[in-house]
Amino acid sequence: MSSSVLLMSVSVDGFIAGPNDHPGNPGGDGFMRLHKWYERPDGEFGRPEGPAGDIWDELHATGAVLAGRRTAEQVDYYGGDHHGVPIFVLSRQPAPPEAQKYEAVKFVTDIKTAMAQAKAAAGDKDVLVHGAYTAQKALEAEVLDELQLDQVPVLFGRGLRLFDILPKQIELDIVRVIDTPAATHLRYRVRR
Repeated sequence: MSSSVLLMSVSVDGFIAGPNDHPGNPGGDGFMRLHKWYERPDGEFGRPEGPAGDIWDELHATGAVLAGRRTAEQVDYYGGDHHGVPIFVLSRQPAPPEAQKYEAVKFVTDIKTAMAQAKAAAGDKDVLVHGAYTAQKALEAEVLDELQLDQVPVLFGRGLRLFDILPKQIELDIVRVIDTPAATHLRYRVRR
């Protein structure tokens, strides 16, 4: 059975984007610091060496992506191709013309429907979830199964927090911890 898994890199103080986060500056100032753990020895971004490479493999083995509109817009809807799987965008508004050119991108208005469609498309593979708003809505609707948080040893101090507003306290069970010099990779299961 597939699981829905939020995958986000986050600062120690809970930020997933720096200040001045907007479409012209996706992720805000200092954003790439949160993703430096993806950097290979040759300086390019891709599958990291060592145990963190397993997280990269898991990300690329998912069968669908569910992202919020803001997240999807800032990365031009992943160019219509996020490792060859369907992309579901949570949005109250219809798809804008720039998104309609991507065949793999589908807009869905509510989180439960979006997750059901993403899981159906993923089959027995997991659904990769991106975005703070989408994560919060999925937790509230009780359709988010796991969190893969890659905690980077940096304090942003300001920007966009991952969990600014939650409907209630949510208990998590630790599934796995991978500690590397670049990040501590924490996998949790949402307790129901």
